[in-house]
Amino acid sequence: MDLHLKNLFDRFQEQFGSGPGLGPGSGTCLMKVEGISSNFIKLLFKASAALYRTEPWRRLRPGHLFGVRVGKDSDWSGKKQPFPCSQFIGGDGGDIGFYMFRSENDAKKMTGSRETIRVPNVELLRVTYELETLMFPSNRKMIKSLSLEASGNDRFPVIDVTRCTSSGELQFRNPTLEELKFVYAFMRAISLVHPLLQADKEGGPNWTKLISFGPFIETVDIQWPPEMARGHELVAVTISHPPGQAYEEKISSTASSTPTKYAEPPDEVTFMDIRVNSNSSSRHCAMCEKEVNGDQSLCCGRCRAVVYCTSLCQKQHWKESHKSMCGLYKAMMEREEELVMKIFMFPCSAAQPCKWLESLGIHQKGMWRRKCSCYSHCPFGLLPVKGGLWDSWGGLDDEEYPGDLPFHNQLQDGISSPILLSGWSEYYNLRSLPLSSPVADILSHPLTVYHILTALSINTKNLLLKGKEVILHYLGPEWEMDWMPAFSEISHLLNGLGNIQIIMVGPEVPTNLSGTTSGISSRVRVNLVRGVYQEEATYLPSPHVIVALNCALDRYSSWGGALDLIKAIGVPAFFTEQSEILCANAKQVLRGAGLHITHPVTPNPLRSPVKNHDSSTNLPSYSNGFVLGVNA
Repeated sequence: MDLHLKNLFDRFQEQFGSGPGLGPGSGTCLMKVEGISSNFIKLLFKASAALYRTEPWRRLRPGHLFGVRVGKDSDWSGKKQPFPCSQFIGGDGGDIGFYMFRSENDAKKMTGSRETIRVPNVELLRVTYELETLMFPSNRKMIKSLSLEASGNDRFPVIDVTRCTSSGELQFRNPTLEELKFVYAFMRAISLVHPLLQADKEGGPNWTKLISFGPFIETVDIQWPPEMARGHELVAVTISHPPGQAYEEKISSTASSTPTKYAEPPDEVTFMDIRVNSNSSSRHCAMCEKEVNGDQSLCCGRCRAVVYCTSLCQKQHWKESHKSMCGLYKAMMEREEELVMKIFMFPCSAAQPCKWLESLGIHQKGMWRRKCSCYSHCPFGLLPVKGGLWDSWGGLDDEEYPGDLPFHNQLQDGISSPILLSGWSEYYNLRSLPLSSPVADILSHPLTVYHILTALSINTKNLLLKGKEVILHYLGPEWEMDWMPAFSEISHLLNGLGNIQIIMVGPEVPTNLSGTTSGISSRVRVNLVRGVYQEEATYLPSPHVIVALNCALDRYSSWGGALDLIKAIGVPAFFTEQSEILCANAKQVLRGAGLHITHPVTPNPLRSPVKNHDSSTNLPSYSNGFVLGVNA
């Protein structure tokens, strides 16, 4: 009897919820929406499934309200945003989904401490993720006939518009096509930006378990479905937390779209001569670029990020440029702790590369020779190769580097499919590598490429899942031309499905290697092409995706022609940068080239764990530290 009652109660909870929310779906069906196409329904379900995979409910609660702005007010009926405020429900029990409100005031009225409050005459749009077995027959029929994508294993979104009457009863209706268009843009945008929320450890009261997040605002460009475009293929979607956040209109404040919560100091600022505690042999003054020993250099007393040779240079730099950037630098420095990968058990700071390599016993050995300047005289791609995989990894013990072997027991329902990686912990566990092994520093390059192909680029992921070939244009290769043994790991992660052709194009490709093909495995081959991308692309097979790692977009004028070509062909392109300030500059360069950033700046889960510093700042820098994308 006890077991029977437990099963009955579990089913009751599944069907009617037990926390914030207004109960199960109402029986509305998207097939009944006037003017809707089957293709748009499929895209709605696809966007909903993508949002579900990001698991916003792990951190977000109904008390976390978001401002939503899609395009211009004039784009919508009534010349205003249909649902400018949203919240996620289900993180602490009850229905799983999100609600969208006509105003922030409506959202606050309906958000109770434990339950969703029924407020008379307040209308909201609901998206609830329901089990297929509990859905109305009309929705089950639609899912089957259109082969709609599931969210998770067996849930599907039910979308309706709800109003509470004065008697407390709920009335339901189907959303309009325009309302669904708004929801589609929101789902696409929020799935990209909610992981960027930074917890504010000092921002919330001690008595609540609700995570407090710092002020946040981010804009991404979302591509409309063809039938929705009306001459405008892209729309800017702005998500803010809390609602009401706005961009500062100061052009010089930051190249990043995310405003800083730190105010500029007053004009009369007190300069502090703070000595830099640095292990590096030399740094460069941010003002005059003079080389100065680490123990003799000074840094800004407020942000502690920028290095100077004298207080005179510090004051001059403040007047010329640093005043407008100091708050941003301070915010970046305070986020340094969040970027540190604490799982590893080897030294993760390489201010002096030779000493760092010596401490690990791999200095001037194998692929590690590219990690210091000792072999800088040798052209990229032409390091002498002594022997097999053991030599390539610098003589590390056999259990400390990945062998040229497949991954075992990696079948899903008896079917082979590419292995999806969430980060280094999962990879090291799959390969049974000790966390004292430093191989992540080199593997960051091939595994970042793999992460882009299988997690960030939906098109290439689908091609690989279908067992087809993906063509990738890899721009500006340097060190990685000597790291081909590490790139062979991609073939094992593919797990017997799909093929990848990597075409590396750049001026650093040696003349005698240009035009050669390296079949580093049965499923991955690398072609090397010497030259500038915009001049060579005509002769190359059309790519499915373009990648440039540690590209420093703002430092090389030659990127201009390549970006013009990327804009012209419209192929998804992803870039990594080593630090947040480089990302801010990269965003400015991309927007200046007329490219729309569709994948906002996010920390790369497969970045190198080894921290470096720019020679003139203390800002943390990690190889492939951050990734952003266009045309995706």
